[in-house]
Amino acid sequence: MEVAQLRTFVALLDREEALLVAGDVDALVSLAKDKTDLYHTLQRLHDARALLLGRNGLDSSADSIVRACEGMPAALARWQEVIELARQARERNSVNGKLLIERMQHNQRALAILQSAADRPPLYDAAGNTRPSGGGRILGSA
Repeated sequence: MEVAQLRTFVALLDREEALLVAGDVDALVSLAKDKTDLYHTLQRLHDARALLLGRNGLDSSADSIVRACEGMPAALARWQEVIELARQARERNSVNGKLLIERMQHNQRALAILQSAADRPPLYDAAGNTRPSGGGRILGSA
């Protein structure tokens, strides 16, 4: 079950990356709920595994699990698949985090430009056309 959930999580992270690149904010909001729900499912599976190992006198480290799987090649192969999928998820999540930071920085720069422009309202000439506000005299000053 954990392998299937991890595969789904990796696919979801791939989708998140595509949406971040495309800038599809609405789809990202929807995907965030699915990502959170699946993360909680994976956490419950991890906790259940740790509990089972603890009841058998083992810690939940990767080495302990490998030792527990000695003589059970199918179980060991499954565990190695869990480790690989977790690595892929970690890698993709890191890339997505970087993309998200990049997107936020871009938005902050755009917002700063807009706020700067709003602080200097346009001036109008005699014909009613706008012209950029300059650094001229303030009205009422000599």
